[in-house]
Amino acid sequence: MRAVVQRVKSASVSVDGKVISSTGPGLLCLIGIKTGDTEADQDYLCRKILSCKLWPSADSGRAWSESIVVESCS
Repeated sequence: MRAVVQRVKSASVSVDGKVISSTGPGLLCLIGIKTGDTEADQDYLCRKILSCKLWPSADSGRAWSESIVVESCS
């Protein structure tokens, strides 16, 4: 299992020239799952992506100190 994670200003997914989904600022995650990857592998990758420190802190402004998870949601 592999993941490519990128911060984006906007992103979209197109199939046959038709936009299926799009988003504004956030994360674009391209996930590769192969035969033999378990649900535990998927859970691990999900936790890993959600815990990455990718944004500056709103309080201190310190770079690379906040994850995508909002505290009120965790």
